[in-house]
Amino acid sequence: MVSEATSGPIVVPAGGLIEPPMAMALNVHASPGVYALLLGAGVSIASGVKTGWGIVQDVVGKVAAIRDPDNSEAQAEAMADPEAWWEANTSEALGYSALLAAAAPLPASRQAMLAKYFEPAEDQEDTKGPTAAHRAIAQLVKRGSVRVILTTNFDRLTERALQEIGISPQVVSRPDQIKGLKPLAHSQVTVIKLHGDYADLEQRNTVDELETYPDELQQLLGRVLDEYGLIVCGWSADWDKALVRAVEGTRSRRYPLFWSQYGRFSDAARTLTAQHDAVVIDGKSADELFTDLVRRIEALDHMTTAPITRDVAVVQLKRALADPLRRIELFDLVDHAVTQTTHRSAPEHRPVRATSSAWADTFGSNVRGYRVDSDTLLHLLANGVFHDDGTHDHIWGRAVERLVRLRDTMPSPYNEYLEKLRHLPALLATWTIGVAAILGHREELLARTLYRPEWSAPHSGHDRQGPAWYLNPNLVLNIEGMHDMHRSGNGNKLLYPQSNWLKDTLREPFRLVEPSDVTYSEACARFEFLASMVAMDTDIEFRAYPWAGEFFLDSFGGYNNSGLAGAIETELSDTWPLVRAGAFGGELPRARSALTTLTEWRGKHGRNW
Repeated sequence: MVSEATSGPIVVPAGGLIEPPMAMALNVHASPGVYALLLGAGVSIASGVKTGWGIVQDVVGKVAAIRDPDNSEAQAEAMADPEAWWEANTSEALGYSALLAAAAPLPASRQAMLAKYFEPAEDQEDTKGPTAAHRAIAQLVKRGSVRVILTTNFDRLTERALQEIGISPQVVSRPDQIKGLKPLAHSQVTVIKLHGDYADLEQRNTVDELETYPDELQQLLGRVLDEYGLIVCGWSADWDKALVRAVEGTRSRRYPLFWSQYGRFSDAARTLTAQHDAVVIDGKSADELFTDLVRRIEALDHMTTAPITRDVAVVQLKRALADPLRRIELFDLVDHAVTQTTHRSAPEHRPVRATSSAWADTFGSNVRGYRVDSDTLLHLLANGVFHDDGTHDHIWGRAVERLVRLRDTMPSPYNEYLEKLRHLPALLATWTIGVAAILGHREELLARTLYRPEWSAPHSGHDRQGPAWYLNPNLVLNIEGMHDMHRSGNGNKLLYPQSNWLKDTLREPFRLVEPSDVTYSEACARFEFLASMVAMDTDIEFRAYPWAGEFFLDSFGGYNNSGLAGAIETELSDTWPLVRAGAFGGELPRARSALTTLTEWRGKHGRNW
């Protein structure tokens, strides 16, 4: 029995104010596990797999061609009316079982013959596989929306789609399997193959075979039709007399019937939909129907599910990182955090225009606002990049790409400093990724982080450049706008307020990753140093500008060069992670030259920059 704890149906009549696909999504979302699917041949047609009757036609045609090899029309004539040809040329009635027994009498030969119809050839692995509909159905099962699947199809595409995402379905293809069946409510999903499986001989296909079902199967089918709502897709109701009578005989439907019709609407289908006041969804293929259903249900999830907290999001990320089957969940988790950040960072929330006298106050307010907007995302990036082994680097890179686009449109009018500040979320994300990569001993990631994505301001006419240039804290965080951040907690003036603020404000996302404040500060200094080296690696003189950093105070170690600069000079070799990963064009001399240029720049400008 379906649990009585589930929500009641949301009955929406066909033709009402809510469109049928919306009505179906509302009902399935409100009552998870209550709706069973009834799938016909139309669900599998896009895969290239033949229907059972199509196989009968093909095999009869081949038998006819072999029987009368001198008649070039024998195959076509037999396929046009297989039953008539079979009756005229054999002593038995045409049936799937009898046909297979005659064409391939031994199990091995029968299996080999059928495999050609249902399994992809070795050189065509992308054919005869699960369709978008099958994979969407698997997602409905995974989320608990569907627990019972009735199908008239012989193929195993539904089972394969479920197995692809780690679900082992309970499958019933023969009446003798029903006795030992686990209760439907206790199984994650049960696939009931009403006409059998292609590898079995106990299949129902011809008109006579489809006239009645075995008693055990009839009783199981009756239970499903009585206890569950029903979504019908790809079933014409033309030939399956026993199934038509079963649906017809279910008088007291507890939940609505949704019927997807694509193409010709048979008389039997019209009768059934009218009898049960079904909600008819017309004009959608199986792929369109089920992918759209998943999309709508997920949208309802976002509306009804309370936002997860930052700490819960980090826990979910760590679990997903270790599980290859949860890669989509990981992608969605980070992508959702980026979406929240970009939405909150829109100009209506973070103004880009202000009077000349008030812009600095707006600037400070926006700085604090962008930091709060990005908080969950920054925690995900710090923990994700640190614990990742490189498998998901595209996810961290995509986060920055989306944040960089905040400046793709130029509002009018605008304040120059407030407009440039729109890149602060991207700077925060890039800094977090860089420091996490250093703490995680994955500095090769910086070859991507500091060079991509390339960007140029709209209508600027400038060449596109990498984050090491356009996300330089000196460009994003105007020092005049940071008037309330110029002094430390003890009142001393800060020489590099941008660097100091970034290091302090991003300490919290790294608490779980690196408890030591000293180690964290050293990683920040190293990231700023490496970012500055990349920034100096350019032929365009005005772009050669280091990241304003506290690392300048002690990284160069005086005359004996014993600081960070000296350490990196010692590290430089063809196997240095950044060079090996393609930074500095993958050329060691360019890396050495960038270090020399940075050292000379510091010597020339010192603290007065």
